[in-house]
Amino acid sequence: MLVLALAIAAAGAPAIGAQTLTGAVNRVTVARGDTLRKLGSRFGVDPRTIAADNGLSFPATLKIGDALAIDNRHIVPAVDGSAAIVVNVPQRMLFLVTEGGLVAFPAAVGRSDWQTPLGGFTIASQETNPTWDVPASIRAEAERAGRTLPLKVPPGPNNPLGAYWLGLSVGGVGIHGTNAPSSVYQVVTHGCIRLHPEEIATLFTQVRVGTPGQVVYQPLLIAADGDDVLLEVHGDVYGRGPGDPVHFVKELARERGVFERIDWNAAETVIQERAGVARVVTRR
Repeated sequence: MLVLALAIAAAGAPAIGAQTLTGAVNRVTVARGDTLRKLGSRFGVDPRTIAADNGLSFPATLKIGDALAIDNRHIVPAVDGSAAIVVNVPQRMLFLVTEGGLVAFPAAVGRSDWQTPLGGFTIASQETNPTWDVPASIRAEAERAGRTLPLKVPPGPNNPLGAYWLGLSVGGVGIHGTNAPSSVYQVVTHGCIRLHPEEIATLFTQVRVGTPGQVVYQPLLIAADGDDVLLEVHGDVYGRGPGDPVHFVKELARERGVFERIDWNAAETVIQERAGVARVVTRR
């Protein structure tokens, strides 16, 4: 099961966790149809963070041609083992090791009452243009809401799985596309991991049956990048995070050997804001 990850490592690609950061501070010109939520989904950033970073209220109506700065830097989760795919649930990001390096995709994950299962997995199946066999539990939920779902949804624009399906070895869930791209980077699914259509297409070509991965739960991440220390804080969407985030971050900083390099007033502000992107907290 570890053949692909080991082959990638042998080819010189970084392991998950060997690279500390993904993303950048992007300069974006607002196009027709753009909203804070759509931009947040596209870049993997909470729309409230985009608004705050650009001095806007939330929600705000964007004007075509306006310039926005969108910081979508994310800290790569540290994991054990040789996973080629890592999904961090509170971060709502999927990280993939490829021969060309490490890439990151925004993802939708299971809602708090229908959680994405944590732990190791392998890709158990691959399917293009899948038919959605609607689970009885989801049909029952729809009936309680006054809606009726069919037993099966054929491939096409009405299929919520999109054009690609990667079945996982655990939990009866998968990684798939979507016919509702603006739902990506939210906590809304019935346990599956949902990617933008073009990004699931990329992922699909980079994996095979047996590719190993992990789903982790890390709402607090810290990393050194050159002279800087960065801290990334997310909401505790499943209520599994540490009870005292400040204490946890301090212990994590000691473990990583960066405690003395941190401005702890800045760090506490980042913890309170929970902006969901990596913020510099270096002591100057």
